[in-house]
Amino acid sequence: MYIESVPNRHSPPAVLLRESYRADGKVRKRTLANLSCLSTEVIEGLKILLRGGVAVSSAEEVFTVERTLPHGHVAAVLGSARSAGALTWFDPAPRALQPVLLAMLVARVIAPGSKLATHRLLHDDTANSSLGRVLGVGQCNARELYAALDWLHAAQPRIERRLARRHLVGSTLVLYDLTSTWLTGRCCALAARGNSRDGKRDDPQIVFGLICTSQGCPITVEVFPGNTGDPATVAAQVSKLRTRFGIEHIVWVGDRGMLTSARIEQVLKPQGLDWVSSLRAPQIAQLAAEHGPFQPSLFDERNLLELTSEHFPGERLVVCRNPWLAEERARKRAELLAATEADLAKIAAATQRAHHPLRGESAIALRVGRVIDHFHMAKHLELTITAASLSWQRRHEAIAKEAALDGLYVIRTSVPAEQLDAAAAVVAYQSLSHVERAFRSIQTVDLHVRPVFHYNAQRVRAHVFLCLLAYYVEWHMRARLKPMLFDDEYLDEASASRASPVVKAVRSEHAEAKDASQLADDGLPLHSFRTLLQDLGTLAYNITHTHLNPEAKIILTTRPTPVQAKAFALLGLNPAGTQ
Repeated sequence: MYIESVPNRHSPPAVLLRESYRADGKVRKRTLANLSCLSTEVIEGLKILLRGGVAVSSAEEVFTVERTLPHGHVAAVLGSARSAGALTWFDPAPRALQPVLLAMLVARVIAPGSKLATHRLLHDDTANSSLGRVLGVGQCNARELYAALDWLHAAQPRIERRLARRHLVGSTLVLYDLTSTWLTGRCCALAARGNSRDGKRDDPQIVFGLICTSQGCPITVEVFPGNTGDPATVAAQVSKLRTRFGIEHIVWVGDRGMLTSARIEQVLKPQGLDWVSSLRAPQIAQLAAEHGPFQPSLFDERNLLELTSEHFPGERLVVCRNPWLAEERARKRAELLAATEADLAKIAAATQRAHHPLRGESAIALRVGRVIDHFHMAKHLELTITAASLSWQRRHEAIAKEAALDGLYVIRTSVPAEQLDAAAAVVAYQSLSHVERAFRSIQTVDLHVRPVFHYNAQRVRAHVFLCLLAYYVEWHMRARLKPMLFDDEYLDEASASRASPVVKAVRSEHAEAKDASQLADDGLPLHSFRTLLQDLGTLAYNITHTHLNPEAKIILTTRPTPVQAKAFALLGLNPAGTQ
């Protein structure tokens, strides 16, 4: 169909609605209606409609925008959560709780906060994102969030089994490390005084251990009371992998404070498990005494030396020498000794001053103790304290013994060389940096697990597990969004090209170029993960209606910017597809 204007001699032209058709091999037309009585604006609108367009005189006259909410970051995280398997995680939950669980997961990434803050984020009256409306939980109450948290605690074993089946099948290495965070209040059964890694010594703590794949993908987390020592958590995690996940053989990678000799003998060896860890400083000194001083000439161009010891039967020991680390430790020791002696000199001068000299062996020793404890240099100084004087001298033999071990660290492993050579063992131990990166993201940078406001132990565990699932989603998003982030896209290739794994890791040339230009390869600006989410949040979710039917709500999303379009393309998502 089309509209045709037909001249009509001295009268205005006739405007006809006509239809063309084919008959007897010829194209013919017939008139369906005479539109001459309609205004020019209406006729032009009908022409646009017949061409497949939308005929409106002005958007402001047709649509009324009721509310505009940030939406792009919601669409990105929600779509990524679904791609990561979140729907299958929460599918056994009651139907009413499924969207609430998904909303809590997404909220932990885009706007981490307390559960009450999450409730305000979702509720229609106070929402500052489209999350509540997209998932249909804009009218949920706070009790539903806590009910969802209780369900998540009960579902943790099942969800972790699913993650383990997906990521640990065929894998031999798992990374394990421990951290702590503080709680508010004193009613939680898990709260206890312990080693605060946050520097919050005045607050009770909880401890949680994280197991990741060798690439840093989180699999499982376990919460312990705040006074639990690092080695004491290993047995529980080994049991979890054996009984809950059904994994018979695996190689544990943990630091020397975690996989101690006692824990290896009591837990790992009886279970038939292998390990990769490192020796403590006294053990390194013992090894140096057994094999003689480790002179630089003993190391090849890779700075690796593999040996065995009767003190570690059945294990391979890889001695690593890092020249840069040796220089750094020597510099630091010299500076600390100089600072300690400068403070001791002030105390010595106080004992010799003319007016009110410092007197008394105990008084002098008290001030000396403060200095020694501050710089931890007592092992390198020989002190002589009398009732009226202070003198000291350096223990040059002790300093020389320590200096001989500068830059040395020793990797210990039970894995045979044909399965894990010396260089691979060092790389495996260095992979613990992936867990440290996860802790930084969960604790401070992105997900803000701390402080914990729950007093119920089950909800504390569920809260930490929710943060693990949120990091799982973020980990997959970061992997896809690397071309837009400052992350090194070719870190693995750069590491593989190093002459030795002991050499300090450097960023690839491509990453250095990104750092210098602050631009991606296509010229678009680079972001951190957090600033990229903020940029995506400017893609708006508009709730509108027409004057003809104010009750019918029409959702319009703004057109993505080039940066936003690139992000959604990398994630394989359509920002309008989450509505």
